[in-house]
Formats: sequence, C-alpha cells, structure tokens
Amino acid sequence: MTYKKGFATLAVHAGETPDKITGASSPNLVMSSTYVTDPDVSFSAEDFGENTPYIYTRWGNPTITQLEQKLAELEGAEAAIAFASGMAASTGLLLQFLKPGDHLVISDVSYAGVAEFAKDYLPARGIEVSRVDLSQPENLRQALRPTTRLVYAETPANPILKLTDIAAVAAIAHAAGARLIVDSTFATPVATRPLELGADFVVHSLTKYIGGHGDAIGGAVLGKVAELAVLRKEVGIHLGGIISPFNAWLIMRGLATLPLRMRAHEENALSVARWLEGHPRVARVIYPGLASHPQAELARRQMKNFSGMISFQVKGAGEILARTFAERLEVIHYAVSLGHHRSLIFYLATQDMLRTSFTLTSAQEATYREFAGDGIFRFSVGLEDAADLIRDLEVALT
Repeated sequence: MTYKKGFATLAVHAGETPDKITGASSPNLVMSSTYVTDPDVSFSAEDFGENTPYIYTRWGNPTITQLEQKLAELEGAEAAIAFASGMAASTGLLLQFLKPGDHLVISDVSYAGVAEFAKDYLPARGIEVSRVDLSQPENLRQALRPTTRLVYAETPANPILKLTDIAAVAAIAHAAGARLIVDSTFATPVATRPLELGADFVVHSLTKYIGGHGDAIGGAVLGKVAELAVLRKEVGIHLGGIISPFNAWLIMRGLATLPLRMRAHEENALSVARWLEGHPRVARVIYPGLASHPQAELARRQMKNFSGMISFQVKGAGEILARTFAERLEVIHYAVSLGHHRSLIFYLATQDMLRTSFTLTSAQEATYREFAGDGIFRFSVGLEDAADLIRDLEVALT
C-alpha cells in the first residue's frame, strides 16, 4: 500500500537511499568528473536520454541527481534541473524558450540580475521585453501580444515583497498561448508551490533558503519532464552551467531542515516586523505576514508560510543609517544575499534600483516609490533569538 508522505519526511528522505554497498545512511558525495562506461555508449548530447548512464558530470552526477529528485518531490514537479546559480537557472530558461521576434513579459519588480538581463541582453538579440506590474493581473492581459511566449513573475518580489496572484496570472497567460515562469526563491516550497497554481516552470536560487547556510551557490528549474529534458541537453550540457557535486551535497543537506527553518524564520520575522512597526523612526514595514501589507489577503491565500524577509523604510537619511548599521550591529551582519541561518541586512536606494532596471513610466515609478520610498532596508531575518535581533536594531536605531 502506497501513501503520500508528508513534506517534512520528503525533505529528509526524498531522492536518498542507503548506499547498497556500504550501507551508509547519508547520501554519498560523488566528486568524480568521469565514469567508467560501456564502449557502445555515445558521447553525443544528441543521444542523451533518460536511460543514458553516467558518463561525465556535466551530463549527470549521482549526487546532483539526488538533489534534483528531492527538489522535484518537494515542489510537486515531474522533474528538476540543478544549475550553478539562480542566475544560470533563470537565464538558461529564458534563452532556451525565447527566440528573436518573441515577446517576454516580466514583472516590474524582479531580482536585479534578471531585470538587467531582460533589459539589456535579450533586446540586443531581437527579443522584445515588456515590464509589467503583475500585482494587478489585468495589467498582464493588456500587455500580451500574439508573439508573447513567456511571462516571468517573482513572488514575493525582491526587494519590496510585492506579490503576484499565480493562479490568476497563469490563467491569463495560458489563454494567450504563453507559459508562466515563477521565481519562488523567497517563498520556497514550504510556502507556495506554483506548479499546483498553474505555473509551467518554477525557478529557485538554491543559494538562499533552500541551501539555508550561506555556504553554497546553486539554482534550479522545475517543471515537466519533456520540457526539462530539452533544457538539460541544450542549456545544461551545451552551455555548461551545471552545479558542482559538492555544492549539490551541501544544499541537499540544508534541505533536510527546510521545514523547521522556515517556521523559525517566519516566527522571528513576524516578531521583528511587529516591533519595527511600532518604532518611531520607522516609516513603513513591508512583510506579507502583517495585516498592513497591501496584499495581505493574497498572502494568506497563497502562502502557507510568510518567510523571513522584511523590507522597511526609515524616516530621514537611509544611507547615513546604513553606515551606522554597518558599524554598530553585532548580531546582524550588514551584507547582501538572504535566506541564511544568520540575519543579514542591506540598504537599497530606490534610485539605484530603478537605474538597474527598465525605463519606467511616471505611474510605474510612483507605484514603486509607494512601496520603497527613497530607499529600503532589506532584512533577511535569521534563526537567532528574536529578542537579540530586536535589541541589535534598537541600539543601532538609537
């Protein structure tokens, strides 16, 4: 009799089996770049398929395979491909499924690397790109063209935590013959499973919450077997942006505690967000778990966990306070990135963020500034005691 295992059980066991020779309980770290194989095996990517044995680690590796299987189980996907970074996953996916003359719709708030790639790289190669506020699904309907092939959403969006209604946007995209990509890095499979809501592909930066410890870089694309088989051959094998087995092993180890860590991240973030809302120097706090979030209803409907990311505005000169934070904070590290076990904070000036992205209409810039003001602190709340994080902030703000 088979039954569906729980998420926490899958986080520990999916993709892993004890070693048949040694009985080792933990997954092996296979660092070999090449494998002894049959002389009849073809070394051409054109012949690569499901039953191709391990030949060369750019094609496949036992440790990476285990990570991919675990990710697919947790995300409810048919398959997963692990890449060297989140950027490699996102750009590889866009390059594979867009060609000159195609049209891409991308969220007006996206990770800066992806936004810059869509702004500069793709148009230079004949791909049209429209930046759209996907927090209002009807905006997508108006932006669609006969040549629209992909819609790229990020929810919650980095760094201002704006949300996209995945089910609504997926329905609109599919009615126009386009496919939906969702970057779910901030949410993780603990909070949201976009494929179940209608997305065609899910992207993760494994460097963040999924790895969870700030010691390994990786990325992943999840979706249907047939489409990912093409992606693996054309992008993984030919472009070569594959993850190292050691990083895959580290990330797989981090995944085992993902459900526990996300509960703790959420609990800490909610405590800190509520404290920040009551501080006289704080102008605004943006956190999906707060009733004050502009899309609180959508957050409750779409997210089973509100994650550990907070953005907040401070009254007065944010850039000056950023220097104070860098000098005075003791528990919280003043650093980029997010989703690690330790807390990280970084100041993002709105004007700098706007410069790295598309030219905005006045209405789009006004919407952005409504969320971000002149600049925001992006706070990745870690696993320390919430009281210590609050005390650290209180000293620095004073």
